[in-house]
Amino acid sequence: MPAKDLPELLSSIERNPGMPLDEEWVESIRVNRSAVERRAATLPGRRTVKKAWQAAWLLRAISCMDLTTLGGDDTPGTVRRLCMKARRPVREDILRELNAADIDLTVGAVCVYFAMVSTAVAALEGAGIPVAAVAAGFPHGLNPLPQRIEEIRAAVEAGASEIDIVITRAHVLNGEWRALYDEVAAFREACGSAHLKTILATGELGTLQNVGRASAVAMMAGADFIKTSTGKESANATIPYGIVMTRSIRDYAERTGRSVGFKPAGGIRTAKQSLDWLILMKEELGDEWLRPSLFRIGASSLLTDIERQLEHCATGRYSAAHRHPMV
Repeated sequence: MPAKDLPELLSSIERNPGMPLDEEWVESIRVNRSAVERRAATLPGRRTVKKAWQAAWLLRAISCMDLTTLGGDDTPGTVRRLCMKARRPVREDILRELNAADIDLTVGAVCVYFAMVSTAVAALEGAGIPVAAVAAGFPHGLNPLPQRIEEIRAAVEAGASEIDIVITRAHVLNGEWRALYDEVAAFREACGSAHLKTILATGELGTLQNVGRASAVAMMAGADFIKTSTGKESANATIPYGIVMTRSIRDYAERTGRSVGFKPAGGIRTAKQSLDWLILMKEELGDEWLRPSLFRIGASSLLTDIERQLEHCATGRYSAAHRHPMV
């Protein structure tokens, strides 16, 4: 997708307005763990994507990527170089070999800490690439609520058009669905016109059933995306979590007619893993969700491996990672 078209597409999609909390619906959600794990185990072998088709799917993965840097050693220079990579994520010679030099490829967004939002916005001026900011006490979400809301507003004021927030995990673990709903709704209001991605921190929610219920509550409260992880938990994006969350999205769409996006993040480092997530989206939600307006992959090192795989598709040879530097 051409970069210049992405902001128009995002703004043209009707956002999820949310709905009143339906606790009866939430409590009715059940997850068969054994069935989910069987489905997850068979998913990678259900489809084989090779040669030109593999290259096309990997290019789609790049267009749906939130290119991320969330290090304590981030500097303005690091962020500017990352934004340059976001503008041109694949070397021109590789794209020419793949007959893809004319597709104006960019990543879906650049994701940074609040302190780097203005730097990223300036570096991406004219590129049409959104800047996403992590906020609301990321990664643990334990700051006082007013402070978390103010952080969201400050990020939007600095130019972020997408906000990745974290929930209070205790609300889920204690079954406090009204408290979780009110929290996410307050974050949604603070975002204004910026899109809200709600991070569930799935690895800290205890059970797949809790993941399903938290997904439903977040969507009822107006989340535009639900996201697996911060990348800082011991367990991050896994296919079983993805199955539960995408099926929650499908259920919400069938009940309300509203489409909510999905973002796996944390631990996705290889081209093969990105293909697994694309296959999951196609099989569970359909082609409509295979675009950056409804699907993102949160990643930092993933792009290097995808670019190496694309060079193999183009030349038949794998190159060293240093030929595809991130920054």
